Amino acid sequence: MKKAVSLFNCKKTSRPFKDFYIEWIETLKKTHLPLLRRSISTLSVPSSLLPTHVEMLHHHFQLYYDALDVAASNDIAQILFPDWRNSLEKPFLFLGDLHPYLFTNLLRSFLNDDEEDDNEIGFQIGEDSEFFDKPWHVVMAWKSPPKALMTKIEQIECGLRLMVPALVARARTAQAGFAKRAGAEWGRSQGRKEAARGEIREAVAAQMEEMRGVFIDANRLRRSVLSDILSVTSVYQAALFLEGLAQFLVGFRDHELLGEFNRCKKVLNC
Repeated sequence: MKKAVSLFNCKKTSRPFKDFYIEWIETLKKTHLPLLRRSISTLSVPSSLLPTHVEMLHHHFQLYYDALDVAASNDIAQILFPDWRNSLEKPFLFLGDLHPYLFTNLLRSFLNDDEEDDNEIGFQIGEDSEFFDKPWHVVMAWKSPPKALMTKIEQIECGLRLMVPALVARARTAQAGFAKRAGAEWGRSQGRKEAARGEIREAVAAQMEEMRGVFIDANRLRRSVLSDILSVTSVYQAALFLEGLAQFLVGFRDHELLGEFNRCKKVLNC
């Protein structure tokens, strides 16, 4: 937390979070992801550096969530209404950052791939196969996952089904309360903005304070889900999971992919 605090002074004039994010994603792309991939691809069994690089990448994500909390305490609007997010990122946002379902869906994708392999009658590996990029013990990391892992995944998903709707309900209640209070005050002032300004300002402050609490809890949920997943996976499973998550985030900033996405947007006919 101290590192995150050093990036954001506890004042309204603190550094914009978008500046931190640009540096954070560049470090993810150019430092942590390449290190993890080299450790995954090594032929030693096991790689002595793999647990260290898994922990380093997890710490990088924890630093990100710490910084989000600090930024939200300074100015929740820059997090909840991020004009600095691009068109690829925005569909995946839930209360200011990645939807926690993304973590469990990514995890399930490894399990689904395993089930599809089990349904096949053998397989062939070509010279350009991705299997040659990773040692066998890494390729087989998700084969026949233990019952304890499956049980934990189900527990995480059950918790999300309870907590996500509760967070949405809190955000909706805060918005409705603001609209009711601001509307009533505007009616009492009979459209005289000077008379209503003070009350509306207080209503905005109250809503932002409530939304700050909702965001902090949503952020705590994201952090918890990520930690829970890494606590029950093997070092090889955790490495492949974090590699997929990091690659997903880095992809948001791929200029070629972003340009293709923007060009393919459908025009809505009114």
